Amino acid sequence: MMASSFSEALRPLAARFPKVVREHEILRVAATVDGRNGAKDAEGVRREVLTWAQNRSGGRLPQEAWNSHNFDYLSGGRNSAGVRIVGDGFDMWAIRADDPDKLVPGRIWTTEVVVGIMGGMRPRFSARLLASTSEGEFDVEPHTPGFVQQVVERCGLSRGQYALSPQPWMIDSSDEAERLADMLVDPERALPVFVLTLPENALDLIYPFFDAAALARAMLGTAHIAILPATQTWVLTDRFGKLRSVFGGAARAYLPGFAEDANPYSHRLVLPEFIGTPQTAAQCIRWMRTLAASESVRRVRMGRDILAFSAIRNTSLETRQRELETEGASESEQLLAANALIEALQKQVDDETASQEYFAGEHRQAEDRAATAEAQFAGATFHIQQLLSQIRGRGENPDADVPLPGSWVEFTSWCDASLIGRLVLSPRARRGIRTAEFEDVALAARCLLWLANDGRERRIQGGDGSLADERVEEGIRNAHCGGDQFELDWQGRRHSVDWHIKSGGNTRNPKRCLRIYYFWDPSLQQIVVAEMPAHRRTWAT
Repeated sequence: MMASSFSEALRPLAARFPKVVREHEILRVAATVDGRNGAKDAEGVRREVLTWAQNRSGGRLPQEAWNSHNFDYLSGGRNSAGVRIVGDGFDMWAIRADDPDKLVPGRIWTTEVVVGIMGGMRPRFSARLLASTSEGEFDVEPHTPGFVQQVVERCGLSRGQYALSPQPWMIDSSDEAERLADMLVDPERALPVFVLTLPENALDLIYPFFDAAALARAMLGTAHIAILPATQTWVLTDRFGKLRSVFGGAARAYLPGFAEDANPYSHRLVLPEFIGTPQTAAQCIRWMRTLAASESVRRVRMGRDILAFSAIRNTSLETRQRELETEGASESEQLLAANALIEALQKQVDDETASQEYFAGEHRQAEDRAATAEAQFAGATFHIQQLLSQIRGRGENPDADVPLPGSWVEFTSWCDASLIGRLVLSPRARRGIRTAEFEDVALAARCLLWLANDGRERRIQGGDGSLADERVEEGIRNAHCGGDQFELDWQGRRHSVDWHIKSGGNTRNPKRCLRIYYFWDPSLQQIVVAEMPAHRRTWAT
């Protein structure tokens, strides 16, 4: 029988050869070393890392290692190598250490650490954890190497303006909760923040079903952990609304880039019923550790935030080769140096290939998730439309029992929950709502309900022209924007915001003047509110 694919045809041949060993990058850590004495602080970090490496080597590292010189140490698979380059205004030290897995034959763990000083800046610290294995299915629960905790406790490390800590941040006051909220929306924040809330009946700051301190140690350098008691969760709810908050024993991952108007579904929420037993809590811990590790590989940039050991060693070998040529060394010495450089360059190529394969895989998975999400959203929108039609067919109002928001603080969450699939707020509209002065919140909500129902139905039926000067309610009408029309980028496309709902009268007092600028997105079959609730400012106004 003829093979149906190249892979099937080659499978018998491939079976004769040893399994391919692949290197998987597990996590990355990038930080700055605390302290005011750069050279002394860097030396302290190097000694902590060397102590850890020696304890895992099964022997004693050579004196060159402790003198921060180049070294190679071979010990039955527990091999280590170090290199240092000192130049004009910089000092780079790197180590690579291998350690066979104690339970899985053929799996080798590799740790790379770089400590560098440039100019008068604080020393930079970076670490990579990799695993080489021929396993077809490679699945581990990531854990930051132990030396990171040693360095944090004895030397101090920070990522940006936030110190790294092997202990979770216990929030015990409204001031600290406000600082947590500020941290979550800080555009410079580089690490995910996992916020664990305590149930209402919790008697102390101990999470019921898992050890938060052990979790903080496992994710040290890849994420921050905060424990928020029930008495302080209102701070996040008031600031971000219910859809973006976390409370009642739930846990949430706030990724870098979170903001008051962020898509809440991009920052995963784990409800308390999914972590209410030891088994489900273990699954949640695994998800958190895996997410933090994968985010570290995705966000910590090679060549800018961290350096690979191979890149530093290559530079050292190239420098040494030039020195041998200048010194007139023998051909055999130069050949040895050239072979070492070729081997190191091949290692660097392998590293780059592995990185490219990793990101190509991530890209494919992201495309698959996006396509699935888009298809699910389209299906959900169609289903919503069917349900609305059925409700209206029975002569009922689908929003008859929908409670209106009582304040602007509740408004965006109300829109996201009550109008999903029919109407969506743009980031610009969300910002306007946060600073809104318009006094009649219920009126603004009723106008959005009109858009989500009557306005949307007429759009679907192609009757947008009949909406001109349509009465929404007494003193409120729907109309073309006229001179207030503007452009807005939405979902990767530029749209003309050409309609608005407006209150009567000539006043532009933001407390009494209502404007809701919107456009129709035919691809998603929904109304997009571009700005509200104030009259927009233009060059003419």
